[in-house]
Amino acid sequence: MTDKKITIALVAHDRKKQLMLEWAKEKIEVLKKMNLIGTSHTAQLLKSVLDLDVASFGHGPSGGDIYLAAKILDSQVDRVVFFIDTETPQGHEHDIQTLIRTAVINNIPIALNRATANHIISEHI
Repeated sequence: MTDKKITIALVAHDRKKQLMLEWAKEKIEVLKKMNLIGTSHTAQLLKSVLDLDVASFGHGPSGGDIYLAAKILDSQVDRVVFFIDTETPQGHEHDIQTLIRTAVINNIPIALNRATANHIISEHI
């Protein structure tokens, strides 16, 4: 067994950023034990409000979702929490679908809501 830290990507659409913040605050002790990466605005929010160390990798609509998919392909991501806004059309919907498809194909757990986010980190609680 290895002591490698789990890398978890944190992404939230604009209308779901508050939900991400609330979830991360609730799970902060678990998240502090992981390597955290996130899209630029989500990472900035978590850093500024919760003082979590979240490495930023780009803005979702500007290619951040595709960059995350590439990180999955390079085996640099172990879990993804992506709080998506299903009620607002996204101009980069194809990128979002590519990210989800890449996670599924590569057997990377991807949480799209709070319940699944809780589940994919539950083994680390």
